[in-house]
Amino acid sequence: MGDSFDAFVENLQEQIFDETREAFGEAGFQRWRNPLYRGPMDAPDSHARVTGECGDTMEIFLKFENDRVCDAAYLTDGCGSSTVCGSFAAEMAIGRTPDELLEITGDAILEKIGRFPEEDHHCAFLAAETLQEALNQYMVAGQKLK
Repeated sequence: MGDSFDAFVENLQEQIFDETREAFGEAGFQRWRNPLYRGPMDAPDSHARVTGECGDTMEIFLKFENDRVCDAAYLTDGCGSSTVCGSFAAEMAIGRTPDELLEITGDAILEKIGRFPEEDHHCAFLAAETLQEALNQYMVAGQKLK
C-alpha cells in the first residue's frame, strides 16, 4: 500500500506543478516554488500594509541608501498568486529611486512575470498599491525630517 500511495502523491504533485507552470508561466512558477524577498525586515526605512478587496493582506518593507532602495521584502497572508506578485514587486524595487518606484504598477508587475491567470491580476495591483504606499510613507517621513 505504501508504494502505491507514494506513487499517487508523486503523481498528484507533478500534476499540480504542471498546472501551476501552465497558469503562471515559468518565471511565476519558479517564484511560486521559491519566493524571494519574503519575510519581515529589521529596521526598514518604510513599511506599508494594505488589504485588498479579495481579503489578502500585503506588506512591503523598504530600506534606502543614497536615495535608492537597497533592500526590499514583503509578507502576505494571501494565496500563491499574492506571494508571486509580492516577490516580484520587492525585486523590482531594489536599486530604484523614489521617482523610479512610481513606475512599478500592477501592469509592470504582470509584464515582469510574463504569464499570469487573469482572475489573479488583482494580486499584482495589490502588490503595486502596497509598494506605492510604502513609498508614500518614506516620502512623508522624509518631509518630517526637513
